[in-house]
Formats: sequence, C-alpha cells, structure tokens
Amino acid sequence: MKKAFVLGLALIGFGSLVARADIIPTLSSVTGSSPSFTWNYSANVTVDQTVNSGDFFTIYDFSSIMPTTTTQPSGWTFSTALVGPTAPLTSPTDNPSLWNLTWTYSGSPISGSAALGMFTVVTSTDQLKDGQFTAQATRNSGPNAGTKVSNIGTVAVPVPEPSALLPIIGVCAAALISTLVRRQRA
Repeated sequence: MKKAFVLGLALIGFGSLVARADIIPTLSSVTGSSPSFTWNYSANVTVDQTVNSGDFFTIYDFSSIMPTTTTQPSGWTFSTALVGPTAPLTSPTDNPSLWNLTWTYSGSPISGSAALGMFTVVTSTDQLKDGQFTAQATRNSGPNAGTKVSNIGTVAVPVPEPSALLPIIGVCAAALISTLVRRQRA
C-alpha cells in the first residue's frame, strides 16, 4: 500500500514537470494618444509545438467598436467576430456585444520555441483590464505529434468604451424610474 502511494506521488510529480506547448499572446505596449491608441501584442509559440496553416489565436472581448486598423506578420490573417472562434476544449468568457480579434496562420510551419511577431490593433482607449485568449496549434514531437493542442490564458484588453455600457445603464435607469413611479402611486 505504501509503495503504491509513493509510486502515485512520483507519477503526479512527473506529470507536473511535463512541458506544456502553447501559442501565447502578450500585450507589449499601448502607444499613441486620443483618439487613436495602438495596442501592440507579441505572440510566441512554445517548445514542442508548431504553428501550421489554419492554427490561430483569439483575444476575447477586445472592444465594443470593431477595429479597422491592424497589422500582423506575413502569413497571418486578421478577422473579427462577436462570438468565437474558440479553440477546442477551452471555455473562455465571451461577451457577445464585444468584438473578438482572431489571427489565423496560412504560411509555412513555424516550429517552437519561436517569436511569431507583433500583432497591432488601433482603438480609441488606452485603459486596460484583464481579458482572455485561446489558441490552437499543433504538437510537433512525441507519440501525439501532429495532433492539435488548445490553450487558454489571460491577456490585457481595452476597457469597453462607454457606448458598450449604454444598454446596461438604460436597463438600470428604467428599473429605477419604474420603482419611483410605483412608490408615488402607493
């Protein structure tokens, strides 16, 4: 019994040492001045992973106003959606009234560990908050080589512009007015 327990602990310890392979976007800087701020994200692919054509990463709930100015490294295509796309086996928080930013790769394979380059988006605010990202790439070694790997993490995103808060403010104001009217009638 004691031997099985020690063996179980050893296996758990070994499992925690296994390297995880991911695409990880990180906010590098926010530059510019009102009304145009450039959000500069760097992205990296980690060891044991390759970025193949069709692999992608999505930054969720970036802004209530769809970005119109973006730059990305060669081989990457930018797109926006109000919901998703989401890497399999991940469950990010995704507000359907805020735009998600996705970059999808279509070039020659990039093996990790490697810097993928700078990905920039222009928006009207420099105020930030924590958001989420998901990514999908391809395992490049071991018995599962060639299989897709998904990951999820935290990344800085802009605080929603006041226009995104108007529906919430409107509902609260209507509830307050309704309550006041009912009290006056009573």
